[in-house]
Amino acid sequence: MADTVIPRVKVPATAKAGAVFTIKTLINHPMVTGLTKDKDGKPIPREIINRFTCDFNGANVIDVALDPAVSANPYFEFDAKIDKAGDFTFTWYDDNGQTYTDKKSIALG
Repeated sequence: MADTVIPRVKVPATAKAGAVFTIKTLINHPMVTGLTKDKDGKPIPREIINRFTCDFNGANVIDVALDPAVSANPYFEFDAKIDKAGDFTFTWYDDNGQTYTDKKSIALG
């Protein structure tokens, strides 16, 4: 599955200190609920993104727990503001213990 899971993140290249800006994230993931069956009628094991976090310079910005009811390819959009330049780290965690990470830098402008 790791080959088909692709995180995408949009963070502005610059932001003014204290100004609110929008961050958008999307990760390609089928979010298998464990409630469906294969062609032989056997349950397909659950495999979902169960947590999403965003940190800025090591400090947590957002931490979300996800349930099987979340659709495939989870999308998050949220606002943030910074007082200094730095790095955002986005991490998605799935049921198999895999983590998918993306990093974006932002400068003061």
